[in-house]
Amino acid sequence: MFPPLNQTKATQDKQVSALKGVSAIQYLSFLSCLVLSINNIPPAAAHKIEIAGDVGGTLHIEPNDTPRAGEAAQAWFALTRKGGKSIPLTQCDCQLAVYAEPHIPGEPALIEPSLTPVNAERYQGIPGADITFPKPGIYQLQLTGKPKAGANFQPFDLKFEVTVAAGAAGIGKPLQSQENVVVVESEASSLRMGGIPIWAIALSTVAVLGIILFVWQRQKGKS
Repeated sequence: MFPPLNQTKATQDKQVSALKGVSAIQYLSFLSCLVLSINNIPPAAAHKIEIAGDVGGTLHIEPNDTPRAGEAAQAWFALTRKGGKSIPLTQCDCQLAVYAEPHIPGEPALIEPSLTPVNAERYQGIPGADITFPKPGIYQLQLTGKPKAGANFQPFDLKFEVTVAAGAAGIGKPLQSQENVVVVESEASSLRMGGIPIWAIALSTVAVLGIILFVWQRQKGKS
């Protein structure tokens, strides 16, 4: 004998509700993983990349591309020519100049650090320098170079913009033209909860409320 129609309909409703619950949980899990993956982008993604002619340059500053005023920071430049072959300092007549932004073209550099060979990540003997930025603000790092005898790449002029935060001891005052930048950075740092940005928490909350509202509307439509 077949079960009563009402009992069959009730069983189907329970199955549909169960499937909705599983879908909601799966969707929430996916969304949570997505938010966490966005929030935990590896430091390498913060590297700055510039290209001039047939030479590409990637700048990284220790620690974590967040230099602080009054504290020594190691900067290195991963230079590669077209095709991906690395350019070590032994093949490049390179010079580094540091300017406080904004600056007028042709004015003397604020700092001209000496370059030394550095081994970093998968690169060997690339140009590197220790830099101590005097004040918080925005700086421009200009790396120029031309090939030494036996090297094969075009002369280049690479310019990187770097934002320097206040030092742990509050060394120096912000550059006059960059006071707002330092304030914005402080506000952005304060908008975090447990290491997770407020926008990530808000996105997860909105997603959960949306799922609850969707299920409630479907159940209300069947009642």
